[in-house]
Amino acid sequence: MAKRTTTQNLNPTEVQTGKQEVTPQVENTPAGPSADAAVSGYSRLTEFDIYLFRAGKHTRLYDKLGSHVVELNGVVGTYFAVWAPSARYVSVIGNFNGWNKGSHPLNVRWDSSGIWEGFIPDIGRGEVYKYAITHEGGRELEKGDPYALWWETPPKTASVVWDTWYEWKDDYWMRNRGKFNALNKAISVYEVHLASWRRDPSDPERQLSYGEVADALVPYVKEMGFTHVEFMPVMEHPYSPSWGYQITGYFAPTSRFGTPQDFMTLIERLHHENIGVYLDWVPSHFPGDAHGLYEFDGSHLYEHPDMRKGYHPDWKSYIFNYGRNEVRSFLLSNAHFWLDRYHIDGLRVDAVASMLYLDYSRNHGEWEPNIFGGRENLETISLFKELNESVYREFPEVQTIAEESTAFPGVSRPAYTGGLGFGMKWMMGWMNDTLRYFGRDAYYRRWHQDELTFSTVYAFSENFMLPLSHDEVVYGKKSLISKMPGDEWQRFANLRLLFTYMFTHPGTKLLFMGGEFGQTSEWKFSGSLDWHLLDYAPHKGMAECVKALNRLYRNEPALHELNFAPEGFEWIDTMDRENSILIYARKGTRTREQAIIVLNMTPVPRSDYRIGVPSAGTWTEVFNSDGKEFFGSGLSNPEPLASQPEEWHGRPNSILVTIPPLGAVVFKIQTN
Repeated sequence: MAKRTTTQNLNPTEVQTGKQEVTPQVENTPAGPSADAAVSGYSRLTEFDIYLFRAGKHTRLYDKLGSHVVELNGVVGTYFAVWAPSARYVSVIGNFNGWNKGSHPLNVRWDSSGIWEGFIPDIGRGEVYKYAITHEGGRELEKGDPYALWWETPPKTASVVWDTWYEWKDDYWMRNRGKFNALNKAISVYEVHLASWRRDPSDPERQLSYGEVADALVPYVKEMGFTHVEFMPVMEHPYSPSWGYQITGYFAPTSRFGTPQDFMTLIERLHHENIGVYLDWVPSHFPGDAHGLYEFDGSHLYEHPDMRKGYHPDWKSYIFNYGRNEVRSFLLSNAHFWLDRYHIDGLRVDAVASMLYLDYSRNHGEWEPNIFGGRENLETISLFKELNESVYREFPEVQTIAEESTAFPGVSRPAYTGGLGFGMKWMMGWMNDTLRYFGRDAYYRRWHQDELTFSTVYAFSENFMLPLSHDEVVYGKKSLISKMPGDEWQRFANLRLLFTYMFTHPGTKLLFMGGEFGQTSEWKFSGSLDWHLLDYAPHKGMAECVKALNRLYRNEPALHELNFAPEGFEWIDTMDRENSILIYARKGTRTREQAIIVLNMTPVPRSDYRIGVPSAGTWTEVFNSDGKEFFGSGLSNPEPLASQPEEWHGRPNSILVTIPPLGAVVFKIQTN
């Protein structure tokens, strides 16, 4: 992809860093109130734009709606456009006119699109504004701009005239990210909440800026070996305890940490280290704040008018009207916006299950079946298919990832085969079964081996990502290390064992911040992680273990090349329940790319334990979760192990190994 020197279409003349002289395109519109009579007919919207918008097919509305600084007939000002079809009057209010709603009215377009627009001279970048809207029934509202590129810092609620001009310097990443972001590559994601990953040590109440986060986060992620960062929602939101999931400014990174360009710099610096960036994207619901999308023009404009479809009982928020074409264009454009203007490498789509089912969190009588009598939301299904087809068409090297917790078929299968078209799907069943198993005392695990083996029954039905996310360490669920049973040594050994199981299980990986060093307290959105814990050997050892696992995962093709293919996985033994031992093999695309993983789920070490091997040869220990550098006991297999022609586990060759207590060992066949 060629480097952008500007990230906006300049029409007629966008006023940013450099000026391009372009002849204005002026459409004929009826006479009406205007901020500047000389340019009252100017519009950025073509008839084709309106057609796409009304058909639910527009993917670049951010170029057309919202506020855009332009030079027109020698006058610098701002063009405004907003969709408000149930309004009888719309004006722009701000400091520039003393918030006088009668001062700068907009024109309604002639084409029945419901879009109001106008050019206001002599205001530009940095101007705060809202839309004053009078509903056709007389109700008056003051709303932020749904397409605003920046907002005031909460608790202030006005939009800010801004741009997304940026001189990107991540050409190498953009040309080569397909090599890093492909499904046959190691994808290890570090999930981050910007406000609480790290705070200013001298002032714990002060949140770091985007630049300060970059100074600390980029080298840390590189050192730890994660391949990607996933930011929990960065879009503007008024209520911090929502963690960013209650969005009012869908096209703006939150101003809590700086400007849009500051956020771009953070992304660029991650790209410089070949670290991809995923964003949490929330098309499932939005809050009812007075300045937001709810009842935007006095009508149910963005939300479904039937509250059986338009209100979410769990989150006390409102659900988009997925059957309204203009709303579909809004959502499609928003997804494309982050991939286009911010060079984002993937979108993790939040709460997909809540969108797919009409009866989600609803009792009998609280939902209406679809036209076929089923509970599937057909409008959402078609939206997801169109979203993924359009994203992969325009940005073929990105990923879309569904947080979907049900058995809905084909979530990560192409839309042309009947699937929803996502690149990956969170493996929520694996997460629940795994945490349940590891929470058990080691003595009882022998009766619950199936909780770990069951995942491979369906592991290849989707392209799964294994998530240990923020949702598992809040609301009384305890931190990951606190879920583990036993004394201190056993808790840390158990967590290292869990992480090894995770990194060697088929599928890509996601780990929420703090888990990598054994954060002891639950996650708190309002404070920093407990970084001082790294001064203590158990936590330092945990971090070293995760670092080593990331390195192993990246360097061993057997652990990632066939993540989503049954040919890449083979059970060797699941029957030693008495000792709670599991053994399996991972395989790459080449015959000799093989690894054997042995898990000991009890604190009892095992010596001279015979295991069958997939191939005759010499096997070498390449990872041991019990290493002393990880705060383990150091019980290992220091010498290469030549296979013996003794049948075991149904295989003609076997080796004798030592298995550490609550430990995992990975062996690799030598490829001389």
